Amino acid sequence: MLTAQFRGTQMYDLGPDLDTEVQPGTNILLSGPPLTGKRSLGLDVLAEGTENGDGAIIVTTKDGAKRVLSDFDKRVSYEGKPVAVVDCVTRQQGLGDIRDDDRVKYTSSPVDMTGIGIKLSEFLQAFYQDRHIEQNRVMLHSLSTLLMYADLQTVFRFLHVFTGRIQSVDGLGLFAIDSTAHDDQTMNTLKQLFDGIITTREDGDPEIRLASD
Repeated sequence: MLTAQFRGTQMYDLGPDLDTEVQPGTNILLSGPPLTGKRSLGLDVLAEGTENGDGAIIVTTKDGAKRVLSDFDKRVSYEGKPVAVVDCVTRQQGLGDIRDDDRVKYTSSPVDMTGIGIKLSEFLQAFYQDRHIEQNRVMLHSLSTLLMYADLQTVFRFLHVFTGRIQSVDGLGLFAIDSTAHDDQTMNTLKQLFDGIITTREDGDPEIRLASD
């Protein structure tokens, strides 16, 4: 179990789009209709941290690691920096012999939530405990994919553990979801796990609401 050893950790700046700082250990739901820039906004928030030496871990259930890292590189040069991807897509597509390395770890598919949790923990251990990186930002894109493969109760239990891990290392978690793909009960159940919500829209800027507001 990872436990926070750097209790003096500073606030997380979410960047110019949101103009907000949040406490270490905060988990935020990034919610909106398709094509409203959730993934792009999440990558922006992680890149904001990479500029300042924060760790960045992207768990992707939609795009392969190659595309994710290419898009991240357009925001910030990550060579030699603590930027990592948990790729839940590429092995499922059966693309050749793929091995984990220091930058990318693979799970068999988005169904493998146990594997996702293990790979996330390995990166958090490497960044937080081994390399003493005090601030780490994690994005999961997207919860909607997980909900296609598993029932709400299974996803809820997985997220309870996942958000707890981020909290335990004073990290920042962002979890994207397609708000129009799920009923109110599903959305309301999942919202219980988060400290705030960022809403993206087709017309207008993203809005953030924190539980402490």
